Amino acid sequence: MSYIPLEQHHKAWVFRHQSCPISDDDKTKIKPMEAQRAVTFWNTFVSKQVDHPDFFKKGDWAFSQSTWLDQGKWEPEWESDENELPELILTHLPWPNNTVVYYCNDRQHVIETTWEVFKRCWKNFLFMDDGPVLVGKKRDQVVQFMSNGTFRVGSKAAPSSKKDLQ
Repeated sequence: MSYIPLEQHHKAWVFRHQSCPISDDDKTKIKPMEAQRAVTFWNTFVSKQVDHPDFFKKGDWAFSQSTWLDQGKWEPEWESDENELPELILTHLPWPNNTVVYYCNDRQHVIETTWEVFKRCWKNFLFMDDGPVLVGKKRDQVVQFMSNGTFRVGSKAAPSSKKDLQ
């Protein structure tokens, strides 16, 4: 697998932020992909058409309204002293802790980790909140985080989304 060291990630500071400390063990499990691997991943699992979540368009599963099932606010929990993800996200993603997840910021910036590490370090990841999509390996459930403090949960395999992709 092709990764870059976490400290070389273009926004490595989010994983060193004093208000959200991360254990050294968790840092070793946060693996930014090299640009070429990120591009391949993005093209395969997110979009062949656009470089950034701001530009999803017809033909992208994330563009289809039928993909998105519900929405909520992440910012109140992010600003609190609690470390739990919003309940709607936890309910929507009933994944085992060892599920590999991908935090997809854009075509060249994808970070791989586990669901367990993401749940512990989500506040760090959310410093990068410009529409990233969280997807799980071999999972249909998805979450997208917006910079206005909201998120939406959905499924890449929503029944009518197949029609929307054509």
